[in-house]
Amino acid sequence: MIYDVIVIGGGVSGLNCALYALRNGKSVLIFEGDAVGGQIANSPKVENFPTFMEISGSDLADKFYEQVQNRGAEFEYDRVISVEKQGNIFTVSTEYDSYQAKSVVAAVGVAHKHIGVSGETELLGNGVYYCALCDGPFYKGREVALIGDGNTAMQYSILLSSICLKVYLLTWTDKFFGDKELEKTLRSKENVVFMPHTQTVGFCGENSLTAVEYLDKQTGETKKLEVPAVFVAIGQVPNNKIFENLAELDANGYFIAGEDMSTKTPGFFVAGDCRAKGVRQLTTAISDGAIAAISACAYIEKQTY
Repeated sequence: MIYDVIVIGGGVSGLNCALYALRNGKSVLIFEGDAVGGQIANSPKVENFPTFMEISGSDLADKFYEQVQNRGAEFEYDRVISVEKQGNIFTVSTEYDSYQAKSVVAAVGVAHKHIGVSGETELLGNGVYYCALCDGPFYKGREVALIGDGNTAMQYSILLSSICLKVYLLTWTDKFFGDKELEKTLRSKENVVFMPHTQTVGFCGENSLTAVEYLDKQTGETKKLEVPAVFVAIGQVPNNKIFENLAELDANGYFIAGEDMSTKTPGFFVAGDCRAKGVRQLTTAISDGAIAAISACAYIEKQTY
């Protein structure tokens, strides 16, 4: 069988792409190597999605999955290892099989860089977070910690300083690596406590975070900072390398694509956080998915098979 559209990635961008393609009468196959819903599925509460005052990320993902499945989408829980185009047909190869399609949309998202310390995985969504925009408002009026020293870390710290009682900012050295104006704004915040020369060694707590354990690199002492939440902002990693034969990547590995989500290869589109753009949020990822689907459908209609 040759599908009309193969969507690689079962996050919100990929699911919305599938929904729009299905509503246009196209056959759709979705590949997901982990869990449907992507990163948002790990969020305990979502309050920035239209129509829902509050919903858990897992419930939102379930509703999305049910809607797309009821429309007729097929799912394969398998990892894609390559995509090739021959003539007007794409061949998508996985660890166990290969599939064909008239168009392919890569909505593979990004992975947050993890510190790799004890408690990080266990307390994810229960005090350990990677998006201050998403989860910071849940700690309004409370003290929180943030780990990182780049632009994202500074932006998150400024945001948190406007809603939290105090923000403890843990950095590896005494320098920031980013925009100087951003740093100037950050240093003007009276409720931001700078903690340079620190190395995070663990996150404490059983059911929820109680403290950040860190090494004071100047004294050699291991200490604990008692906070109910910590935001890790040490970077993101796109997983786009296997598609570089079809799409250009920027210096950081993100897809370079047009506003219609097109790439250098006709029929191959990208969507969501994996592409180079300024804002990476739940709703912008969903928007990308809709645009990619509309573009893919328009492309298919113009081809001869």
